[in-house]
Amino acid sequence: MPDRGDLRGVESTPRQDPQVRVFAMPPADGAPPSAIVQGFLEALTSNDPRFETARKYLTPDASRTWRPEATTTVLAGGPSTEAEPPGNREQTGDYAVTLTGTRVATVDARQSYTPARGTYRQSVHLTKDSKTRQWRIDALPQGVVMGKSDFQRTYMSVNKYYFAANSGPQTGEETPRQPAAVADPVYVRRLVDPMTQVVRSLISGPARALGPVVRSGFPSGTALADGVTALTPDDRNRLTVPLNDRAARVGASQCHEMAAQLLFTLRGVTPAVDEVELTSGGRRVCELSGDRADAVATRGSAHRPDHLYFLDGKHRLVRIAAGGNANRAEPVPGALGEGATSLRSVAVSRDERTAAATGLDGRHLYVGTLVPGGSRGEPVLSSGGRTEQDRLTAPSWDARGGLWIADRDPESPRLLLLKDGAGDPVQVRTPGLKGRITAVRVAADGVRIALIVEDGGRRSLLIGRIERDQRPAEEPRVAVVGLRTATPELEEVTAMSWAGDSRLVVAGRERGGVQQIGYVQVDGSTPEASVPAALTGVKEIASTEDERRPLVAYSENLIVRLPSGMQWQKVAEGTAPVYPG
Repeated sequence: MPDRGDLRGVESTPRQDPQVRVFAMPPADGAPPSAIVQGFLEALTSNDPRFETARKYLTPDASRTWRPEATTTVLAGGPSTEAEPPGNREQTGDYAVTLTGTRVATVDARQSYTPARGTYRQSVHLTKDSKTRQWRIDALPQGVVMGKSDFQRTYMSVNKYYFAANSGPQTGEETPRQPAAVADPVYVRRLVDPMTQVVRSLISGPARALGPVVRSGFPSGTALADGVTALTPDDRNRLTVPLNDRAARVGASQCHEMAAQLLFTLRGVTPAVDEVELTSGGRRVCELSGDRADAVATRGSAHRPDHLYFLDGKHRLVRIAAGGNANRAEPVPGALGEGATSLRSVAVSRDERTAAATGLDGRHLYVGTLVPGGSRGEPVLSSGGRTEQDRLTAPSWDARGGLWIADRDPESPRLLLLKDGAGDPVQVRTPGLKGRITAVRVAADGVRIALIVEDGGRRSLLIGRIERDQRPAEEPRVAVVGLRTATPELEEVTAMSWAGDSRLVVAGRERGGVQQIGYVQVDGSTPEASVPAALTGVKEIASTEDERRPLVAYSENLIVRLPSGMQWQKVAEGTAPVYPG
């Protein structure tokens, strides 16, 4: 024991780097072709910035033509190899194997994730160099391939941000609205300068699925300036982004949009960037700080709801403070809180001034203001369905003041939009949709919509983009297109709600399994988020793009909530919990 010196606290166990780093090994001298293939596959999962070690397993010609960034194929258990054809061909200097596996997903050249199914089979050919007598790969598929566990370790999801193309002034507004920021999730290599990767991806443009409904502040053809290989913030947390000459003559307003896109995007990569400076040709174009970025555009996650709403035992619309622990609910001001009409489902506008609700039998839709003395009025929409299950779904408000709802009438199933919650409903086209819509939730950005669709006994969560075509003197035309599943592994989705700019919370079950609650990304991947505590019998679920608000659910005739780091807690007896939206 020491008998002199100062006292210092020490950790009983040294802190470990939470990220496992994989260092690729070059091919061994005289390695057989099977070892060359295996070494190459292992090198694909390493952290080499440009796959330098993996290229050592290729012939010079194959290395020149191989494009690892073209695509990433994710397999359930990693690629297996089969000799092609069976037998030993090593003596001939000519050897081939087939890589096989079960597809899980693909990541394209724009780094967008897409769930995939089916069998993967690709041929890899090797040859033996006549001079060095070493086996090398001379023919292989473009891109990289790896198992799901390696993909989750090697890649991370980051939201890029663009602007809703249909952002603009609403009827009666004196000044234009701020554009809505739209999240576009991409996957970048976790330990290979993710900051520079995601900035390049942002500048190059949005995913093809989002392209028709978003715009970018960056002019077409913009790229990082020649010679820029890495971006690093300075000691004042300012990031300088040198751009090519396409950005040299943009105006201040457009440049601020570009900088805001960068700041919104980089928040998902590192907290070390407080300010962005854009330069072109060695000259500063503009600069923008993080606190000013929120004045350029609105983000869904920036909305902080004041209240949580639900229906009490008398089927009235009531509310409690969204951020507090109080469980005492009060009826909302106006007719919907008075109980004259028994309600079944409800949606509250994002400004919390108006609510829409269906009657107890699901036949009629009512809209009322949340002010003392506010009237309910006559139904703005009615369904002809014979049973409650064949009538109106719960409604949903978008950020533009539009009210969305689906009519489940088997004789006339429709997705409808009521501008400002009034007037004649617009029938929304849904090309390619198979099945019947049973639930609707519109994202805060007004660009994406989530639908639970029932088809052939299966209830799936589909995500689509909202395309609007409103020409002067013509009725607006609205369509939901590009529908794709966000829950490929779930057999039955019971409930869902938006829980982030590109994330949803879902209650559902796999084939033959029990109901569970989890998070999914709009691209169908599983985000790196803790799984909510188990809860049985979930019929409805409510969340908000502001991830600081607790998750709320209706289960076993109770409204319960899940504060961060805690277990489910009773809120009140009631049904149909919702946050604004």
